[in-house]
Amino acid sequence: MGIKKLTEVIEDHTATSIKTNLLKNYFGRIIAIDASSSLYQFLIAMNSDVSSGLLNPLGETTSHLQGMFYRTIKLISKGIKPVFVFDGSAPVLKSGELAKRKARRKEANEALKEAEEIGTNEEVAKFQKRVISVTKKQNEECIKLLKLMGVPIVQAPCEAEAQCAELVKSGKVWATGSEDMDSLTLGSNVLLRRLFHSESKKLPILEFNLQDVLEGLQLTMPQFIDLCILLGCDYCESIKGIGPKRAFELITKHKTLEEIIKHLDKSKYPIPEFFPYEEVRELFMKPNVTPATEIEDFKWTDPDIEGLNQFLVKEMGFSDSRVALGIEKLKKYKNTAVQTRIDSFFTVIKRPLEEDKDNGKSAKKKVKTGSKGSTLKPTKVTLKKKPAARK
Repeated sequence: MGIKKLTEVIEDHTATSIKTNLLKNYFGRIIAIDASSSLYQFLIAMNSDVSSGLLNPLGETTSHLQGMFYRTIKLISKGIKPVFVFDGSAPVLKSGELAKRKARRKEANEALKEAEEIGTNEEVAKFQKRVISVTKKQNEECIKLLKLMGVPIVQAPCEAEAQCAELVKSGKVWATGSEDMDSLTLGSNVLLRRLFHSESKKLPILEFNLQDVLEGLQLTMPQFIDLCILLGCDYCESIKGIGPKRAFELITKHKTLEEIIKHLDKSKYPIPEFFPYEEVRELFMKPNVTPATEIEDFKWTDPDIEGLNQFLVKEMGFSDSRVALGIEKLKKYKNTAVQTRIDSFFTVIKRPLEEDKDNGKSAKKKVKTGSKGSTLKPTKVTLKKKPAARK
């Protein structure tokens, strides 16, 4: 789920920290992808398994494998180097949220049965989405598939978003690919959303730069974390009555959650019984991750052709011709000489754009971001040639 309404806060106060881009412009980038977030997208996008034929001979869904196989090939065909990061055990603080999700799925299952009997196709589709969850078996099957494709994977000890952020901060990868905004709260310098959106939707990639967000909001990282907790996250309940606008006003005025709680009108904004914000703050600042120094450098190897045919065609019932075509694409782009990005020769120097007269607010340009119309303005850059390395 991530952080409630964080995108809205960023759009309202620092829209220029959100950039839009095309997939092809990330050529040569190593991106750590939150596998669970991606798998959920695949299952949602192809939830009508029976009508779509996305079932194996045992009648089990293969939407996750279809999505993982073909969309990973799409990334590789654009010159992107993906690294998939899988969730480990959930933090203890998340147990309450997981219990709520389980209860909601149970209610949705009952509603789905009723909709299938007397409801419309739209109602059935709505409840199908609500009952979807990624299973342990689906995770294991995707790990097997990626290894056969020659794509590196990382098994996180805890949350995948936190492990992705660790890889970004260390420089092992350039960005996190996830739909969850808490990737920023966990310290990922660059977050990419919509990596796996269908091109038919014609939606650009959304690129969030953490440093630009902090500067635009005029917050330190600890203050930003407190803002995210106040907005609402997976690890504790939120304070009823405090929406995104009020939350930003409070953190701007009082700087910390301690001071906010101290000055808050408890009769109007009662503090939840379960609000361990200090523990949650610590979890965001020092998450349980495998240090990047303990992870070997990533390698993208040749696909295991025999293994892919055995797994996808013989075991999962995929079309042999489509799998063969996918394998050919993998081989083609794997063996293509990787071009060097221009920014490996130049240092990119950011130069702020001229501000408008209305107290520094940027000129507005409508862009769909998933919350409401965003107001984005491109950033100018100056390229400064790097000095030649001494021999």
